Amino acid sequence: MPSPSDGDPLSCTAGLPLHHRHGRHGDSGPTGGVKRRSRGGRLCGVLAGAGLAALALGGCDTGGGGTTGRATASVQPAAPHSTSATAPSWHKWGLRPLLAAPPPPHDKPIKLFATGTVPVITRVPTSQKVVFITIDDGLEKDPHFVEMMRDLKIPITMFLMNDVIRSDYGYFRQLQALGNHIQNHTLHHPVMSALPLTRQREEVCGDQKRLTKEYGTAPLLFRPPYGAYNHDTKTAVGACGPRAIVWWREFTQVNTIAYQLPDRKLRPGDIILVHFRGPAQLKGDPMTRMFANLLKRIQEQGFAVARLEDYIQPPAGATPRAAK
Repeated sequence: MPSPSDGDPLSCTAGLPLHHRHGRHGDSGPTGGVKRRSRGGRLCGVLAGAGLAALALGGCDTGGGGTTGRATASVQPAAPHSTSATAPSWHKWGLRPLLAAPPPPHDKPIKLFATGTVPVITRVPTSQKVVFITIDDGLEKDPHFVEMMRDLKIPITMFLMNDVIRSDYGYFRQLQALGNHIQNHTLHHPVMSALPLTRQREEVCGDQKRLTKEYGTAPLLFRPPYGAYNHDTKTAVGACGPRAIVWWREFTQVNTIAYQLPDRKLRPGDIILVHFRGPAQLKGDPMTRMFANLLKRIQEQGFAVARLEDYIQPPAGATPRAAK
């Protein structure tokens, strides 16, 4: 794989597929906790594993000025772990009870601001042995997955794309009702860094407006499709309401986790990328099996799953605004 410094320093688009293909954009993210610089970019290469073509966008390191986010290591001591669901609920899905996350820190390790260039969150700076599960797009709408989430009470963050959720907005309300947050993932899933600023604003603002209308809360966070973003993306995101761009450290394949680092280990504060997928994309397996496999891998390494938004401080005195 090319080093992070290889490739066009001003773009995150080289190596991207010409057309979006659902189920074929597992990615790996940039290193670091919160990136706050505002311009430029660095490109990473293509990752292939276990017969699954996966786009590995290494992050867009930026260079320049603005500072809108701040990350500090959490010093909140971890409380003793306990299970968040009864053992029979776990056994129903072929699982052993997962360690429950400790209480979220009072002093949030990531703090966002109402103005300025939006930061890029690549992991949560914390010493707690927790990871965060984020699920993208909304292509698959498996009712058994909702049942699984009700049973297991695992927190997730959903980055939803209007093109694929509009056939059933109600499906995601069921997951939202469990305490899970809905965040912005564009209207149509384009390669954002390949678009002019006006089109990027249409994508972010359009999804912001639709998600706010359907789910009653304006998204605080944005995830760019394929992980591709540039300075115009940050400008568009800031103009449309979200106050941070969220990357990831690992992503799920059919039965395994794909890691950025060669030691193949989770680390405290890692953000894991999952997609709403079904048998057509998972070699015949349902989403519940893919998710169960992910939980097993997390459990094997002694981690709990925490809620991403519990570690992020929104702008003081304000809630994210809806796009106009």
